[in-house]
Amino acid sequence: MAQTPSETDALAVSLFSEILMADQLARSRLSKALPKGMELSHFSVLNHLAHSGAERTPAQLAKSFHVTRGAMTNTLTKLEAAGNVHIRPDWDDARRKLVTISRAGRLARDTALDSIAPIISEVVKDLGVQRVKAALPILRELRLKLEA
Repeated sequence: MAQTPSETDALAVSLFSEILMADQLARSRLSKALPKGMELSHFSVLNHLAHSGAERTPAQLAKSFHVTRGAMTNTLTKLEAAGNVHIRPDWDDARRKLVTISRAGRLARDTALDSIAPIISEVVKDLGVQRVKAALPILRELRLKLEA
């Protein structure tokens, strides 16, 4: 049986309400568990750089995280001040800078991951591995739709 537009609208509102609330609660719990002085945005950038293994420009990072260049510059400035990233000029284009994770940044990222891993693992365990595996393709597809 096809749903009416109002039923579809109500379903969409419920879906996004749940996603937004889950996002808020997850951010709150993870932020509290991170080491003193580390913000969730710092961990996210360090984690991204640790996984990519390549130098990235601040503009590329801003695009990856869907934030403004100014917001990314602010995060990178804090990470550089803490010694967690290296920022150098691009030798081929003096207008650009390149960012890499430092040894201290890898350690900070690993320490942060150790502090939040139990929270994440507990949630997956409580929900059930199979249910989480089933939800991931839907969440990825939703993300891709929203990125377009």
